[in-house]
Amino acid sequence: MALPSYSSGTSTVPLLGDTIGENLARTVAAHGERDALVDRATGRRWTYREFSTEVDAVARGLLELGVVKGDRVGIWAPNCAEWVFVQYATARIGAVLVNINPAYRVHELKYVLDHAGVRTLIAAPSFKTSDYAAMIEEVRPGCAALLDVILIGHQSWHDLVSHGHDLPEVALSPDDPINIQYTSGTTGFPKGATLSHHNILNNGYFVGELCSYTEQDRICLPVPLYHCFGLVMGNLAATTHGACIVLPAPGFDPIATLNAVAEERCTSLYGVPTMFIAMLAEAGDLDLSSLRTGIMAGSPCPVEVMKQVIDRLGMDEVTICYGMTETSPVSTQTRADDSLDLRVSTVGRVHPHLEIKVVDPETGLTVPRGTPGEFCTRGYSVMLGYWSEPDKTAEVIDSARWMHTGDLAVMTEDGYLMITGRIKDMVIRGGENIYPREVEEFLYTHPDILDAQVIGVPDERYGEELMAWIRMREGASPLDADAVRLFCTGKLAHYKIPRYVHVVDEFPMTVTGKVRKVEMRAAALELLK
Repeated sequence: MALPSYSSGTSTVPLLGDTIGENLARTVAAHGERDALVDRATGRRWTYREFSTEVDAVARGLLELGVVKGDRVGIWAPNCAEWVFVQYATARIGAVLVNINPAYRVHELKYVLDHAGVRTLIAAPSFKTSDYAAMIEEVRPGCAALLDVILIGHQSWHDLVSHGHDLPEVALSPDDPINIQYTSGTTGFPKGATLSHHNILNNGYFVGELCSYTEQDRICLPVPLYHCFGLVMGNLAATTHGACIVLPAPGFDPIATLNAVAEERCTSLYGVPTMFIAMLAEAGDLDLSSLRTGIMAGSPCPVEVMKQVIDRLGMDEVTICYGMTETSPVSTQTRADDSLDLRVSTVGRVHPHLEIKVVDPETGLTVPRGTPGEFCTRGYSVMLGYWSEPDKTAEVIDSARWMHTGDLAVMTEDGYLMITGRIKDMVIRGGENIYPREVEEFLYTHPDILDAQVIGVPDERYGEELMAWIRMREGASPLDADAVRLFCTGKLAHYKIPRYVHVVDEFPMTVTGKVRKVEMRAAALELLK
């Protein structure tokens, strides 16, 4: 009889019971003269002692403005040192940091400022084509809670960090809310996942533990700080281990990232698969020999990409993480000694101190291992709830505190988890359930296909049909539907072979590198009429 699809993460390493500020103070005491942060775009760098001084200056400034424990402080900026200072400063005084997506426009900005009741907004003046200062002025009159706006690099920032008195101690609990992260909002308005010190400090710590981080490590972070990948898996994984954070550029730039790795002798590199694909194309003969590990997350990794990351970038110990904003984010992770096959076919095993299970979406009962169902997780990492939306919280966290992720998964006999798609992404063609991930993985094996995404489109006869969006390798001739069907025939079941093929230069993406299949489906309806 098959075991149930349930696993718990035993560990001899205890959970951390302190706040982010207390934990940082411990690291500063142990590693004060080591590098803490390098901001490559501005050429600035800080030791842990200097970093702590900057954090305290921001914290003092916020207190002088009248920010108190529980007030919401927004941060709207690309990756920069000030972002990191604000993250730790708000945690130090118990303010709730509200991460605002750098890609937001006026409509989305106003929604988040109002929804979270942001009292103080710290922002970059501009980024790429976005004039943040102008957009803030446009929405400011209608935002009742917003009292102060501070622009990084302007006089308001210099005023903020110029207060000289001692920083008073604020009574804080590890269970206090400390961060609101808005989910990417591929449908409707985003929801604000509310996370505590305990949630994100421990998750960052155990991500770092499974990457075997020590104070010798230097972590290159081209992923956005406003997202869990940067803020938790990057910054908090680093500071809980005395490692160094290296910010290669304000936004993702493959050449700047590779140069940062080479010149700063980074040992770890983060990214989503599309970032690694871009970096592999630019790697050339740079000396990247300092790399040993890193994290690939956000979407499934094609086998060929993983092979090249190990062979060409030297990241022998690269790990795959799976998670979601609502779970701080990581629930499962591959280990450094896992085989290549496990690192590309699964998202690893349960994280320390967490529980995972796969359930029948209809009955809620745990399914046998090897059977698909909805992935659920429980433990210290599950968010406090969606900010001011108890009804939406109750839709995803059940009475036993299991977080229902909406992801389809299969647990293998030995406890590894395979994510097969979103419940909403599953395509039902003539009564057959099709998991797009399986078809995408097969299309990656075509020598001329760089990347592939598969969606379901309406069909009168079968209810749904498959459509493949593909990106071609440089120099390759575009493939049509007949060529793709020929390649699939005899290797995939007939009902899994895409009926439609659309060749594109880029997929519609969120800022965090996730493909927006909702947008692809809308475009497909126009294309196919």
